[in-house]
Amino acid sequence: MMHHHIVVEGPIGVGKTTLARMLADELGARLVAEALDENPLLPRFYQDPVGQALQTQLFFLVSRFRQQQLLSQLYLREGPCVCDYLFAKDRLFADLNLTAEELTLYRQIYQLLSPQLARPDLVVYLQATTKELLRRIESRAVPYERGIDKGYVERLNEAYKSFFFDYADGPLLVINTTDINFVDRREDFEDLLRHIREVHAGTVYYQPLSSRE
Repeated sequence: MMHHHIVVEGPIGVGKTTLARMLADELGARLVAEALDENPLLPRFYQDPVGQALQTQLFFLVSRFRQQQLLSQLYLREGPCVCDYLFAKDRLFADLNLTAEELTLYRQIYQLLSPQLARPDLVVYLQATTKELLRRIESRAVPYERGIDKGYVERLNEAYKSFFFDYADGPLLVINTTDINFVDRREDFEDLLRHIREVHAGTVYYQPLSSRE
C-alpha cells in the first residue's frame, strides 16, 4: 500500500526537492514544492540574519500555511501528494534564528495555524554531513546562497538531527544520503521506493543497497 501524503525533509542542500520530484513523477502524485524564491526577504536574511530574522520567518510561516491549507483542503482530495517540506519544520528555523521575545510572538501565531493542517502519512528525512551540504550548496550556485555562513549550516544540520530524533507525529524513514545516489542510479531509487512503500509505523533507518551487496 502506498502512502497518500508523503513529505521529504532535510537541511538546505541535501536534495529533498529532487527526491520529492522524482517520487511524485514515479507515483503519479502532485508535487507540492516550497516556493523559496517568492520570499523577497530571504537574500537579505542571508546577509543580515539577526536584523531580518523575524520578518523572514513570519513571511515563511504565512506562505507555508497558505500552501499547506490548499494541500489539506483540496490537493489531497484530488489524489496523492508529495511535499518537499514539513510545516512543523518552520518551528525549527524559528528556534534557531529568533530572539526570545520574537519567539513568543511567533509561537502564538504558529499555535493558531498548525492545528488546521493535515499530517503526512510518511516523512522521509534526508541526512548529510555539513561538509557535504556545503559542497552541494556551492555546486548548485543559487545566488542568494553564495557566502552562506558555514556555522549557520552546521547549526541548522544539528537542529534537524535533534528535531527528528524526537519526532513522533507519524512514520519516519531516515536516509543518510552519503552512500546512495538516487539521481543517477536507477537501482538505488527503486530500492528506496520499495522501502518507502513498506514503512507504516515508527522510525526506520534506511540501509543503502550498496552496503547490502
